[in-house]
Amino acid sequence: MLKGLRTSLAVCLLAPAIALATADINLLSPEAVQQQTLKEIVGSLNIGHYNKISVDDTLSSGVLDEYLAELDPSRSYFYQSDISEFEAYRYTLDDSVLAGDLDSAFVISNRQQQRVIERLTWTIDRLSSDEAFNFDVDETLDTDRENDPWISSQDEMNDLWRKRNKSALLSLMLSDKTEQEAREVLIKRYTNQLKRLSQNKSEDVFQRFANVLTKHFDPHTSYFSPRSSENFKINMSLSLEGIGAVLQSENEFTKIVRLVPAGPADKTGLLKPADLIVGVGQSADGEIEDVVGWRLDDVVDLIRGPKDSTVRLEIIPSDSEDQAVRKIIPITRNTVALEEQAAQKRILTIKHNNKDYKVGVIDIPAFYIDFEALQRGDENYKSTTRDVENLITELQSEKIDGLIIDLRNNGGGSLREANELVGLFIDRGPTVQIRDPNGRVDILGDFNPKVAYNGPISVLVNRLSASASEIFAGAIQDYQRGIIVGSQTFGKGTVQTLQALDHGQIKLTHAKFYRISGESTQHKGVIPDIAFPGIYDTAEIGESALDGALPWDQVKEARHGIYKGISTFKAELEKRHAMRTDNQPDFNFLREQITRQAEAKIDETIPLNKVKLLAKRDEAEKWQVNSENKRRLAKGQTPIVKLTELEDLLQKDEKGRPISAESEALLVESGQVLLDMVDLTNQLITYNPQ
Repeated sequence: MLKGLRTSLAVCLLAPAIALATADINLLSPEAVQQQTLKEIVGSLNIGHYNKISVDDTLSSGVLDEYLAELDPSRSYFYQSDISEFEAYRYTLDDSVLAGDLDSAFVISNRQQQRVIERLTWTIDRLSSDEAFNFDVDETLDTDRENDPWISSQDEMNDLWRKRNKSALLSLMLSDKTEQEAREVLIKRYTNQLKRLSQNKSEDVFQRFANVLTKHFDPHTSYFSPRSSENFKINMSLSLEGIGAVLQSENEFTKIVRLVPAGPADKTGLLKPADLIVGVGQSADGEIEDVVGWRLDDVVDLIRGPKDSTVRLEIIPSDSEDQAVRKIIPITRNTVALEEQAAQKRILTIKHNNKDYKVGVIDIPAFYIDFEALQRGDENYKSTTRDVENLITELQSEKIDGLIIDLRNNGGGSLREANELVGLFIDRGPTVQIRDPNGRVDILGDFNPKVAYNGPISVLVNRLSASASEIFAGAIQDYQRGIIVGSQTFGKGTVQTLQALDHGQIKLTHAKFYRISGESTQHKGVIPDIAFPGIYDTAEIGESALDGALPWDQVKEARHGIYKGISTFKAELEKRHAMRTDNQPDFNFLREQITRQAEAKIDETIPLNKVKLLAKRDEAEKWQVNSENKRRLAKGQTPIVKLTELEDLLQKDEKGRPISAESEALLVESGQVLLDMVDLTNQLITYNPQ
């Protein structure tokens, strides 16, 4: 292929003919530096990756399927004839990769770009015409086409896109736009997408294919082009301000994967993982720019900006049953100060068996350490372990009866800090095992006999507790030093390293974490001793939800002591917990929400009849209002009429963030379980004084 060759869209290869009035497609071809880099990537994977995968026909077949899914996840661009043609590459991509040959990857990508331009052009023409959409007819749109057959004809493709246009129009119309205004929004959206397609470069194609290849090894292994490497450095140094969120592309949307603790987005209390970003606005009153269909790095560039400036995100909430529901969240851009991620304490007064107890709570948003201060020799450098030790001293001076370590939403951080934090609660012993690609297992441990706190503890976790959080919770559980409560953790039990290439860099998985029991935290995470309802869908969030995640396995158990623990009375703890929460209003609310979300996911269609879509939305809001009012009435609170009333009724913390009643209920129940453990332990000592 000749680089920069342009050809009319009227020329269609092995596919239904289509004549378009616009434009040309820029056929891209690989550059020599990319071909050499592909060889470097393969070499790095073969030598340094934990997962030993051969570059063979099996990999070739998998990479082809994953590449097609990456380019067309909703199967709404490629025709079956395209897919049949690409079958010629099913067992040759491995040979191409080893040779640094990218021609087949670019052929497929160029075809995808051609099909996208065809669809966008057809859509713009359809929306610009006087042809009416019938919003009264009973029909639906399939929202999950991942495993549907590939489309075989132009008529079938046109009908799918007619329905997609109709659904998008209805969504905007139910957000208080007229049909004409909705058409104008969509025309602008698709025109911008066409413009962005014309700006694609060969580097974009290469990075996309390279990442399909690397993710075949595991989902945390990825290639960064020189531009992406620079963005990565910016993120690490925080030299440009953003919102403190990890984002990824999902179909046409930008999805929030994780919020950085104490970051600008987290501070709003209004954003959460799995929310979809559909628009970005600058300043307090700037126009919201539609970002549906944008590339991820372009959305990130739009969100970044000067410190203390405002960016507004238009989102579809993850718990919304209707994509017509939108919220606009203003965020003040800033860096994340280490002090703001610091552990914090509070005391809960909990009535247990008709007596008031003081339970200390230490909330740890992340496992942090000020490496620069440490390297300077600053004796007062900040770290998670140092801060927690100081907080424990303060809490003990207030005569607490037990301690909760709250690791909810803690995505991890410093391995060193996880190891040392365990040491605050045990006299000495191993804390975590690490296995490298060659099978060698290293054991990290605490060898300082000093113990900061020897009283009863519980560790509260949820699905967003990951990596270092899981190492800490797993060690406490294996030693039976405390009780783990909450929901199953994330399951991130792998270690990544960055390796420079001549052109960009690669982040690859080179080791795996194991608990001292020998069990991996990978994929499975930590299973709590006492399970609480978990609002996060494990099919969407967590390691097990990621394609190609490394499996759970085991190594030899590390020798370690065991405290008296909960094993002798776990059944009684579960019984008491169930009796207490069976009719607890916030727990009932949580369980109802989880059931409702599961039921909503079963229906993968959207009504395209305006009356039925309105009825579905109204029913969803009515259900939510009823569910909320059941909880409010059970707690002796005034019922609401509309969900919007809750924004004013919710309690706020000292920073003005809304306090979740469910979150507080889980924390209080953690204290109740802890006090149950104290009670049962005391009974055991009384009956067995030896």
